[in-house]
Amino acid sequence: MKTKIVYVGMSADLVHSGHLNIIRHAASLGEVVIGLLTDKAIASYKRIPYMPFEQRMAVVENIKGVSRVVPQTTLDYTPNLELLKPDYVVHGDDWREGVQRETRQKVIDTLKQWGGELVEIPYTAGISSTRLQAAIKEIGTTPDIRRSALRRLLQVKPLIRFLDIHNALSGLIIEHTAVDTPSGRREFDGMWGSSLTDSTAKGKPDIEAVDVSARVQTLNEVLEVTTKPIIYDGDTGGQPEHFNFTVRTLERLGISAIVIEDKTGLKRNSLFGNDVPQTQESIENFCNKIRTGKRAQATDEFMIIARIESLILDKGVDDAIERAQAYLAAGADGIMIHSRKTTPDEIFAFCERYRQLENRKYLVAVPSTYNTVTEEELQQRGVNIVIYANHLLRSAYPAMVETARCILEHHRSSECDARLLPINDILALIPGTR
Repeated sequence: MKTKIVYVGMSADLVHSGHLNIIRHAASLGEVVIGLLTDKAIASYKRIPYMPFEQRMAVVENIKGVSRVVPQTTLDYTPNLELLKPDYVVHGDDWREGVQRETRQKVIDTLKQWGGELVEIPYTAGISSTRLQAAIKEIGTTPDIRRSALRRLLQVKPLIRFLDIHNALSGLIIEHTAVDTPSGRREFDGMWGSSLTDSTAKGKPDIEAVDVSARVQTLNEVLEVTTKPIIYDGDTGGQPEHFNFTVRTLERLGISAIVIEDKTGLKRNSLFGNDVPQTQESIENFCNKIRTGKRAQATDEFMIIARIESLILDKGVDDAIERAQAYLAAGADGIMIHSRKTTPDEIFAFCERYRQLENRKYLVAVPSTYNTVTEEELQQRGVNIVIYANHLLRSAYPAMVETARCILEHHRSSECDARLLPINDILALIPGTR
């Protein structure tokens, strides 16, 4: 008699007794084939797995009862099912609601084509992947794992989003804030270590008045309580000789990337444009700085991203593209294109030209002024990273000013209560408080 084929799809990032129970039931029905979801498939509906695909495969291949493991490249089981035509698909009964409900129905419909059967195993009591993931987050992460997280994200997600930090609390907000949508959980992929928000939070102008040592202190505070990758706003990068040390320091901390802008002299915020004196660095000198930084790297994971100020200074798309080609040739791992216009037209124009470059690498956009553009519109034009560069700080300031005025006006704080987060909710944000 022909051995029956039993298909089990799983992520297997955190293997627990619930997984083993399903495999045990599946093995009692026939030869077990595990459809192991790829990193890209998992990232399509939730966070990327802690272990990359190759490591997860090595674990699953060695579980008793597993005959073989095949990649499942989408959340949809259909391609693998049509290829293998299994007699059974075994899954826990916890997918009848939520983001996997439609996936379940597709499995049932596909199996009907050859008389296959869906076998659902009752959810194992006392096991919660969410709680396990929360426990891992409390343990934290290592610099090596964290530094490589950005490249992993870029490999498996078509677009990733970063939000600004200015202290550890803002980092915790980015770490934990998420919304559930029909297509899965939506959250920020990482943090933008903005020089503007860091200097403003310290009450200093955004002219590189806060030195690298002071900014590293902010990074350390954030790194201690969060796990997501950080892209560091390196302003001009300073002198090439100093840039060496900055790169090495950030690598040791576990920062994933630094963005440096092609300006020289006293740094002014880009959104001032030509309203204040700003000088763009020569292509030759900036390429030299990029090469210096790349030579200083000790790891392959760290990234140096070149920020082009041509559109900010009204030099046009041609100049921006010329610089992009040169910076990529010098070794930049990506390009950030910036604009202070209120519409995305010149950004779109740059994107269309950039997509034609043979040595194209990752593209970063910062839609601060042209903020009516959607992530989907940017993604369609080849943008890989969207940075919301200063929104947490900008939203915090007016709220604090209003509270201060309210207390002054009413001689007490009672009238402010409706606008304030309860202190217990604040304490709940901080790991280890309770």
